[in-house]
Amino acid sequence: SNSDVEGMVWRDQQPVQGLTKEGEKTSYVLTECLKDSEPHGITLYVELACNGLFGAGNGSMIAAPDPNRKFTLQKAELVVFNRDVRELLTDFEMLVDIVKILEGEQRGFQALFTANEMVNLCDPANPSSFAAAQSLAQKFFAQKNGESQHVVHAMGHCHIDSAWLWPYEETIRKCARSWVTVIRLMEKNPEFVFTCSQAQQFQWVKSWYPNLFSEIKQFVQKGQFIPVGGTWVEMDGNLPSGESMVRQFLHGQNFFKDEFAHYCKEFWLPDTFGYSAQLPQIMKGCGISRFLTQKISWNLVNTFPHNTFFWEGIDGTQVLTHFPPGNSYEMKGKVEDLINTVKNNKDKGRANHSGFLFGFGDGGGGPTQLMLDRLQRVRDTDCLPKVQMSSPDVLFSQLESDSSLLCTWVGELFLELHNGTYTTQAKIKLGNRQCEALLHDVEVASCLALCKTDSFKYPACKLQELWRLLLLNQFHDVIPGSCIEMVVEDALKYYDEICTTGSRLLLAACESLGSTPGKGAGSSMAVLNTLPWERTEVILLPAEDAQTRLALVKVPSVGVAQVTETAEPKDSVSVTMMVDGTIMMENGLLKAKIDQTGRLMSLLLLQTNRETIFEGCLGNQFTLFDDVPLYWDAWDVMDYHLQTRKPVIEVIEPAKVVRSGTHQGSVSFLLSISGKSTIRQEIVLDACCPYVKFNTQVVDWEESHKFLKVEFPVQVRSPNATYEIQFGHLQRPTHRNTSWDWARFEVWGHKWADLSEHGFGVALLNDSKYGYSIHENIMTLSLLRAPKAPDANADMGHHNFTYALMPHTGPFQDALVIQYAYNLNFPLHVFHGVISEPWSAFSVNSPAVILETVKQAESRENALLIRLCESHGSSVTTTLSTSLPLHKAWHCDLLERPDSIIPVSKTTSGISLTFKPFQIRSLLLIIK
Repeated sequence: SNSDVEGMVWRDQQPVQGLTKEGEKTSYVLTECLKDSEPHGITLYVELACNGLFGAGNGSMIAAPDPNRKFTLQKAELVVFNRDVRELLTDFEMLVDIVKILEGEQRGFQALFTANEMVNLCDPANPSSFAAAQSLAQKFFAQKNGESQHVVHAMGHCHIDSAWLWPYEETIRKCARSWVTVIRLMEKNPEFVFTCSQAQQFQWVKSWYPNLFSEIKQFVQKGQFIPVGGTWVEMDGNLPSGESMVRQFLHGQNFFKDEFAHYCKEFWLPDTFGYSAQLPQIMKGCGISRFLTQKISWNLVNTFPHNTFFWEGIDGTQVLTHFPPGNSYEMKGKVEDLINTVKNNKDKGRANHSGFLFGFGDGGGGPTQLMLDRLQRVRDTDCLPKVQMSSPDVLFSQLESDSSLLCTWVGELFLELHNGTYTTQAKIKLGNRQCEALLHDVEVASCLALCKTDSFKYPACKLQELWRLLLLNQFHDVIPGSCIEMVVEDALKYYDEICTTGSRLLLAACESLGSTPGKGAGSSMAVLNTLPWERTEVILLPAEDAQTRLALVKVPSVGVAQVTETAEPKDSVSVTMMVDGTIMMENGLLKAKIDQTGRLMSLLLLQTNRETIFEGCLGNQFTLFDDVPLYWDAWDVMDYHLQTRKPVIEVIEPAKVVRSGTHQGSVSFLLSISGKSTIRQEIVLDACCPYVKFNTQVVDWEESHKFLKVEFPVQVRSPNATYEIQFGHLQRPTHRNTSWDWARFEVWGHKWADLSEHGFGVALLNDSKYGYSIHENIMTLSLLRAPKAPDANADMGHHNFTYALMPHTGPFQDALVIQYAYNLNFPLHVFHGVISEPWSAFSVNSPAVILETVKQAESRENALLIRLCESHGSSVTTTLSTSLPLHKAWHCDLLERPDSIIPVSKTTSGISLTFKPFQIRSLLLIIK
């Protein structure tokens, strides 16, 4: 068939062959040989999609889908395939490519003369002349290499983006089209091996194409169809939280174990926009010590120095890492691909084996018979690398056995490209952060309810569903925001579903923690704290009338308490408008001076009378930049955007006092960003709170190719800034000395970033942002972008987000910056109920150790799984105390497999635990 659209051939109610012109799959073999005795009629159905391999954009690959674009089936015909001609053409193709690529070399001339001689022998009108020509080619290809030649491990591959320029639903069909074609190839080529990642895609095929799934299972058993990666989807490597990354592996590895009887041994993430320095420890904890990607070859500025090396995370864990030197996950088996694999290998002399992933990818497609034929010819041909059909296990075993000379790379694998993905599609970023926090809280509250109330049933099935939706949206074109509008709509719908169901589950758990308020008890309110430290905070109570009701509450660690509206803070909050229109805000810890446009003229840390804002400068300065990338619109922000800075200074409503009182003070103002967009902001100072909060509403963001940021020039001098990552933090330079420093002009971080000198520092906290830039003494948070491809309406509309500024004395660890950033992201939960006395389920006696997760164990209903991590970068011994009826405790790995080698030391006060810097520990607690 000839068509620019993807299709699937169905026969006897089963899918039998995927079709795609772009993936060079345009035929379905009806029969190898039709006997007279066999029926000569057959009914086939061809299902056509309304998209090509890369969606339905017009003009450019990343253009938004065109709803008017038509796809046509140009012709369909029955033909007899002439294999001899195809074989001869493949011989010619490989020889001519050798002539071109080895130009001027002896072997190139030999290929040229062989091809020329074949042309002389070959008479197209006389097929009997073909054999002589073919034997010349075979003789050439059979001339063998020496023993030292590089070995290429060829593996079929078909990278299918779980959503990108097409919606999730189309991906289900892409998987079927691609994988049924792979199965057809395996039937004809018993040596063919195919690697396949993403448990979610297997799950889709299992649900929608059960017969195809059982065929896949047979080839998995034969060792030809190899599940790899171990994660639910190929997730973004920067933005998901530490716990989300653990769940990617937990759900992925458990699926692979249940369906195929084994866990994956290698982490497979060929196409993600950077790799967190905490991934090695997370991989190791999930039974994986090998990693494959190639994306760092996309670096815009610096060439990464290795292809095979040990990668060391922030805790010291090392994993063997391989970047296939062909710098692609969709090679075609051509001579050029093979020569590049040898030429680009940056570890010549250290590693003599390379991976070689072949097959059409991104939109699916996968390997073809022609690719297999090409590779088959040159398995051992002089001057080309040796080629063997292989598997990830064979490749990595070879690399491991000869790894003594390999180098080590310490810290993150930062991609010097696609830095715009930390900011694009702000609503997706917000959905991710809020849903991560909500699922955390549902699990904690449900565990407490489980231990407190006999009748409570832990919502394990519902939680699995919600987690899987969240994990799906962490796919590396969804959470980065580099997808079409249809995908954004689906993603936001999934976040809504998580929020709605999750809130209901949270309420149910909370209500079973307190007794029901009796008649006449008025509105008895209780409050839940899911974090592992005591919190004293101002909260908003549910309004009974239009009145805002605030209360100061003190809630124990992972526990509940009653709200008493009579509690008074040590210092009230005062907000005063001065004669010149500036406003002073003070709460006994901080004193802020705000100008009429809402900018911070001064922020004093009262304890030491230390000024935070750099002299002559203003904090909370919104700035707008022109943001026009070279090509990858939703993905990239280029360094040259920094030359177009324009401060936002046009005031619509000058700053005014909204509230001044015991518990809280606030100031609000309205700015015009441009003729189209406005910012309304409320600056809030709570009693007892060491940071100033900026509650921000961007009303009707309607820009095109603009980048909105907010800046804080601070009185701190340091060559490095610190950024929170998964289960820890790392430093990055604040200068641009080298090309490696300069390439990090826009970086990612999670809930906080900090700039400190000895004795004093400033932290910038946020509730939904991931893009930062700290250059010299200016701390900048990236807020909104406005790219136009592949989603022409990306980020348009209304946005709400909060950030906060926290000056502190001493190191940020001792100032509890980490804890306050958690507090901002995990608000206290108010519910109707009576708590007779404050109750705490868990506490940890070291501020360095964070109790990150409390959930029901996967395989035991009477067990809790708790996860702790060391967050300061220190070696520490701490005690975990619990008021729950603890029967037994075991250490376990991240897949919750008990580790009997490490004994649990229980003392009268609890469980004693030792941590190395940034170490993650998981425990199984059996509850009586």
